[in-house]
Amino acid sequence: MAVGARSGHDEPEDRPVGDGVPGEAESDGHSADGGSTAVKKPRSFWKELPLLIGIALILALLIKTFLVQAFSIPSDSMQNTLQRGDRVLVDKLTPWFGSEPERGEVVVFHDPGGWLEDTATPEPNAVQKFLSFIGLMPSAEEKDLIKRVIAIGGDTVECKKNGPVTVNGKALDDKSFIFEGNSACDDEPFGPIHVPEGRIWVMGDHRQNSLDSRYHQELPGQGTVSTDEVVGRAIVIAWPVNRWATLPVPSTFDQPGLNAAASAAVPGALGVAGALPLVFWRRRRLTAGRTAG
Repeated sequence: MAVGARSGHDEPEDRPVGDGVPGEAESDGHSADGGSTAVKKPRSFWKELPLLIGIALILALLIKTFLVQAFSIPSDSMQNTLQRGDRVLVDKLTPWFGSEPERGEVVVFHDPGGWLEDTATPEPNAVQKFLSFIGLMPSAEEKDLIKRVIAIGGDTVECKKNGPVTVNGKALDDKSFIFEGNSACDDEPFGPIHVPEGRIWVMGDHRQNSLDSRYHQELPGQGTVSTDEVVGRAIVIAWPVNRWATLPVPSTFDQPGLNAAASAAVPGALGVAGALPLVFWRRRRLTAGRTAG
């Protein structure tokens, strides 16, 4: 007979009550040995809500600290790439693994000192301070800037009037990202500037409306920014929705020969390394000859 099939009789099948199966609750609220068992009720949603909110806030704070952070664009210095009021998400994870800013990237950095001294910052209310602290709202208090990296440590950057920006002698084709109608640097020619290691040279895409590295050469670092001040790379425009876009590196920064200064040093270093064994071998041979004589 198949398990669970009816026997063919009309009488209902008798089922034992309180058959002693461990863990099985009785329908009348009593256990098999006569004691009562309390059925544990799940917590109500309203009791769980504070815990869920607390977990969400902790996760938001961790994400802001170690992964990504939102920033608001306060000026027109990066037009047309970025518009005033855009919200960008900044990658803060890769710098934890030793990643350095690269040419062509749009980066957010703290004021190196003196860049924003005449810029007033709004005073946010308590709610805005809290939301910005956990990363749910861009900070309005911090004096941060956003620019494009043009040159990195070891580079030589220059721009003469009516000419293009050059990096290590290579001209940059910036027409794809600078503001329409702007020149490369006619309002403030500069250079040549040798960028020290661990620092970057930055410029806004709206060249005629950007107080960037060109305008702070009298400060320590000659207008360059320490990589320690870099918060991270802006990777995407997240708001408004109709402005959603990624922020890739323009192709002109991938042109061959841009790393000429660094690559030129490599053959010299390899030549020295290759010559050392020959020098040592020759010295040993001469010494051995003198000893034998």
